[in-house]
Amino acid sequence: MEDGKMPLTEHLGELRKRITITLVALLITFTVSFSYSEEIFKFIMFPLRYNLDFSVKNMYVHFVQQDKLQNTKLVFLAPAEAFWMNLKVAFVAGLMLSLPVMFHQLWKFISPGLLPKEKKYIFPFIFSATTLFLFGAAFCFFIVLPFAMGFLLTYKVGDFLMPMLSVGQYVDFCLKFILAFGAIFELPIFIIFLTKMGIVTPRTLAKNRKYAVLIAFILAAILTPTPDAFNQTLMAVPIILLYEIGIWISPLFVKKEAKTEGD
Repeated sequence: MEDGKMPLTEHLGELRKRITITLVALLITFTVSFSYSEEIFKFIMFPLRYNLDFSVKNMYVHFVQQDKLQNTKLVFLAPAEAFWMNLKVAFVAGLMLSLPVMFHQLWKFISPGLLPKEKKYIFPFIFSATTLFLFGAAFCFFIVLPFAMGFLLTYKVGDFLMPMLSVGQYVDFCLKFILAFGAIFELPIFIIFLTKMGIVTPRTLAKNRKYAVLIAFILAAILTPTPDAFNQTLMAVPIILLYEIGIWISPLFVKKEAKTEGD
């Protein structure tokens, strides 16, 4: 080992170790989640049953029942479909439960290349990365999906049409957007990483703000499940706010890096 650098074989061994620990943690959380898959299924019906009602004038926010969808039930069209959906829901729930372990193993893998002063940020990294992902997933589940379900399943639907959803289609629809929102909410950490690597600078990020806004609305138009501008805005605005947070936080890490080099 020359100049404190790790050989490629040790890098691969370290990577294998971190992946193994992550998979073991995921297996444990998946097993626990699968034991409660029926309760999770009942919970995942929330966007189908309720909608967010708010009033700026009266200053209130609460969830109300979607009368037109209260009797909607999920059906399965293949013998094994319900079983596989239980597995899929349990896997995603286990994935979210194991996020702290995943981020911890990610940090342990990249920590040999960090400076001693940077290694102390392990707990802020794990906490912020986990919190941002879960917050993004919750934002999607409690705000975006209820609006989407209310729009898609009641728009121009009269007495002669009744929604009959496949459990596979519904679960895939929900989980896809929950995971997408969770990943998108990691944007500030991604910006900080790019800043620390010297790939971008806070000045560059601020200068290209208008392009970031445009990209945010393009992504929202592609990813949101409904064609209306309101739901697209629900996704685009958080992306823009997260981008601004990244711009605001990234100079702090540039200054810390400069001080370290000065020492």
